[in-house]
Amino acid sequence: MTDIQLYAKLAELPSSLKAEVSDFIDYLKFRSKKKDKQNSKRIAGKAKGLIAMKDNFDDPIEGFDPYLK
Repeated sequence: MTDIQLYAKLAELPSSLKAEVSDFIDYLKFRSKKKDKQNSKRIAGKAKGLIAMKDNFDDPIEGFDPYLK
């Protein structure tokens, strides 16, 4: 189907259906971009420096003494 044939079909539709066609085209574009991202390889260490552990992370929490015994 050529672009002209597709445009001719689209021109015959009422405006409410044209809006649905537009939404569907946007969905197809989004879906194709999503698939492209899924196929890319993951990069190790990409989140390095975004998470920081506090120095007292391993210290016992106050109020949990009965549970730790």
